[in-house]
Amino acid sequence: MKKVMHSNAAWENQHELNQSTTEEFILLGVSDQPQLELVLFVLILISYVMTLLGNVTIIVVSWLAPRLHTPMYFFLSNLSFLDICYTSSLGPPMLVNFLSTRKAISWGGCVAQLYISLALGSTECLLLAVMALDRYAAICRPLRYVTIMSHRLCLLMAAGSWLSGHSTSLAQTVLTMQLPRCGQNHIDHIFCEVPALLKLACTDTSFNEVELFSVSVVFLVVPMSLILISYGYIGAALMRICSSEGRRKAFSTCTSHLAVVSLFYGPAIYMYLQPPSKDQGKIASLFYTMVTPMLNPLIYTLRNTEVHGALRRLLRKKPGLIVWS
Repeated sequence: MKKVMHSNAAWENQHELNQSTTEEFILLGVSDQPQLELVLFVLILISYVMTLLGNVTIIVVSWLAPRLHTPMYFFLSNLSFLDICYTSSLGPPMLVNFLSTRKAISWGGCVAQLYISLALGSTECLLLAVMALDRYAAICRPLRYVTIMSHRLCLLMAAGSWLSGHSTSLAQTVLTMQLPRCGQNHIDHIFCEVPALLKLACTDTSFNEVELFSVSVVFLVVPMSLILISYGYIGAALMRICSSEGRRKAFSTCTSHLAVVSLFYGPAIYMYLQPPSKDQGKIASLFYTMVTPMLNPLIYTLRNTEVHGALRRLLRKKPGLIVWS
């Protein structure tokens, strides 16, 4: 009996030791395919630089051009700022790890990365839905658009998106990081993400998986449904527009937003609406964390004459002058 008690006590001590000494995690990434690391390093570096340049340009132009002081560009500026923060929290650590022989991240670094990526990813889900509602109001309720999309309502919707994203991220991070791992610290992923971290747990994670699925439905399926419903009404309204120029302009802004929605929601749904026990697509997570933020500025500005015009006026603006040419 004493031997059994001593054995149990020793196991508990070892268990506590395992928990207390997990001061860092090893990100396995694509270590099983080392030939891809240099390729991914170059691609992520290019993607990160282009993301910064493109999104900073959108923020600056939207801020300086009075003609772009509209709800659409207010939300677009929010999205651009979010994408800059999103890629900055993940891109540089990825680049360091791809060049490092020991791909380690501290416990605190993993917590910060998990929290920030979850918060910004959840916020983006809601912002994209808010932007769809803005397009619905602009096209389906044009006479009441200014009244509906007031400055106060825009601020409330943007603040609500950011606050909701950070709140759910805090709860998700706490629930994930408090799981016992019994000394396991090798994460089979490129960065700290919930499904990959759940695989390290040495206890039943059914509650966490159900909670993760429920949150994913709220932040992915519900906003996506609202977007599709909004564009159903928008499509019907576009068919009633007599002017071909007006129809073309409205269709252009809508297709840009739908392209961004598809690029973001597709990989995110693939990652989070399947059991964590299944193999998670590392390339899919790279797509919505690094590739989509890079493409967003290109998609929104490629055929946008308002942004083109504002950018030309900004470049022609003489130093020291406040008035635009």
